[in-house]
Amino acid sequence: MNKLAIYPGTFDPITFGHLDVIVRTNHIFPEVIVAVAETSRKNLLFSLEERIDMVKEATKDLKGVRVEAFNSLVVNFARKKKAGVLIRGLRMISDFEYEFQMALTNRRLAEDIETVFLMPSEKHSFISSTLLKEVSTLGADVSTLVPDFVEKKLKAKLAL
Repeated sequence: MNKLAIYPGTFDPITFGHLDVIVRTNHIFPEVIVAVAETSRKNLLFSLEERIDMVKEATKDLKGVRVEAFNSLVVNFARKKKAGVLIRGLRMISDFEYEFQMALTNRRLAEDIETVFLMPSEKHSFISSTLLKEVSTLGADVSTLVPDFVEKKLKAKLAL
C-alpha cells in the first residue's frame, strides 16, 4: 500500500474543518502532503505564501504532514510525488456531486491514483472558506471556525 496521501485545496484560509480532515488523514497515512493550489478559479483573499504559512502553522505539530504548493493537475502532482491517494473532504451532501465528478475525472486521467473521501466531524461539517470570508467581512465572530492566528490574519486582511 502506498503510504503517501495528498490533500489538495486552496486553503483560503485553512479552517478547523480542513484541520479535522488533515488529522483524520494522518491517522490513516503516515505521510501526508497538504497541497496548496497556486491558482484557482476562486476569488482568493490570501496570497500563496500566506496560505502556505497558515497551513504550516496549523499543522506544525502533526508528524508526517508537510505542506507544498502545486500548479498543475493534482494527479500529475501526485505522480510526481509518488502518491497513490488523493484525499477529498465532504462537508455536506451538496459537495458530493462536484467531488464525485472530480474523482471520476481524476480516475480517467490516472487510474493508478485513488480518491478517498473523508468527512470532518459534525461540528465542522458546515464550514467553508468561502462562507467564512463572507461572514468575516460582515464582522462575525469566527473564533470557533479557525485557529486564533488565522482569525487575526483575517481581521487584518479585511481591516476589521
